[in-house]
Amino acid sequence: MVEQDTIKLLRECDAGIKMGVKSIDDVYSHTTSHKIRNLLDECKREHKKLDKELQKLLASYHDDGKAPNPVATGMSWIKTNVMLGLDESDKTVASLMTDGCDMGIKSLNKYLNQYEAADEKSKDICKRLIKVEENLRTQMQEYL
Repeated sequence: MVEQDTIKLLRECDAGIKMGVKSIDDVYSHTTSHKIRNLLDECKREHKKLDKELQKLLASYHDDGKAPNPVATGMSWIKTNVMLGLDESDKTVASLMTDGCDMGIKSLNKYLNQYEAADEKSKDICKRLIKVEENLRTQMQEYL
């Protein structure tokens, strides 16, 4: 049970990291604010740092991880492009990133509770990823 929950939690974190990095990449060129770009750069670095740890753990379980849900990825792409098409502004970028962080935080907390038998290393990565998302969400609020 511990190993199965651990692998499942790691997979969800893997998908979340990939989704977060893709979301940052999707909005990055649409912001004119150097402060927002710096926040996005820092968040992406944190995601990649956690990803390195996560990939090592997945490899130790002989697992390849998980790609983000294609429907969620598609819906995110549509929302991003429609909103930026209507208003390409720093406010729109901040709104999109805040919404994405909210969804990520909600999902990761759900999986953390669902896979409660996961090992402590995996839970720690998940909790740190949640903190990264919470931090970006908080920092984006001043641009809304």
